[in-house]
Amino acid sequence: MSDLKLYGTGRRKRSVARVFLKAGTGAILINGKNYKDYLCRESLATIVTQPLALLEIEDSYDIDINVNGGGLTGQAGAIRLGISRALNTVNEDYRKIIKEKGFLTRDARKVERKKPGQPGARKNFQFSKR
Repeated sequence: MSDLKLYGTGRRKRSVARVFLKAGTGAILINGKNYKDYLCRESLATIVTQPLALLEIEDSYDIDINVNGGGLTGQAGAIRLGISRALNTVNEDYRKIIKEKGFLTRDARKVERKKPGQPGARKNFQFSKR
C-alpha cells in the first residue's frame, strides 16, 4: 500500500476534481496549496474532510487534488465526491458507511439555462394587458 496511489474523480456544478490518495500523514493539498488556505472558509474545509472524519482515518492518507472550474462551493463538493470514490476502492467495508451518508452520490444540480425572450431562466418580463 505504500507505493499504491488510489484515484477518484468528483464533479459538482461546473467543477471537476481529480483526487490522488496515498498512505501518509494526513496532508491535503489542493492545486499545490494547503486545503484550508485554498478553500478560505472553515465550512468548505469541513465538507472536504467529511469522508475521512466519518471513517476516522484523517491521519492515514496524503491527498493530492487537482481541481478546476466552478466556484469554491462546487469545488468542495467535487473534492468530497472524489475522496469518497477513492476511499471506496481502498476497502469494500468503507462503501456501506460512505454510501449511507450520501457521499458517493453525484449532486446533479446545475444552473438552469436562460431562455430566449426572458431576462433569466424562470423570470419573465412584467406583463401588461393594456
